[in-house]
Amino acid sequence: MDKNALTVLQTDIQAQMNRIDKIFAKLEERAIGLTPDEPVIMESVAYQIHNLYNAVEDLLKIVAAHFENQITEGIRPRLLSESSYLNLNNMRGFRHFFRHAYGGNIDYDQWAMNLDKARLLRPSLTQDVENFLKQVAEIE
Repeated sequence: MDKNALTVLQTDIQAQMNRIDKIFAKLEERAIGLTPDEPVIMESVAYQIHNLYNAVEDLLKIVAAHFENQITEGIRPRLLSESSYLNLNNMRGFRHFFRHAYGGNIDYDQWAMNLDKARLLRPSLTQDVENFLKQVAEIE
């Protein structure tokens, strides 16, 4: 990979990961001690889960745009591990519900499950990005 292109990709990915880290921090801050009896705070956390999914989706768009959507072996390595993919896929369903609920109530169990998925995503996504950038740096 061209050194300048690699630098741009690394910079764009790191900037997006910084945004994602800020969302993770808000998510954790707002979820402390939360119970089903606090619907306003629960909605705030749900909004951050929604934001997290969108921010990771934007990360994927950055990578796709950089590689012009090519996923051919030797051109672009896999970004997401199976674990990250599965957690994101669950969060995608929650994001869809949250985005289109229009005043519907958020089920505490669904909310809690997706909060757990978001928490599991953090270390796996960080590791995925590190692995991806190492592999990309080795592409000639």
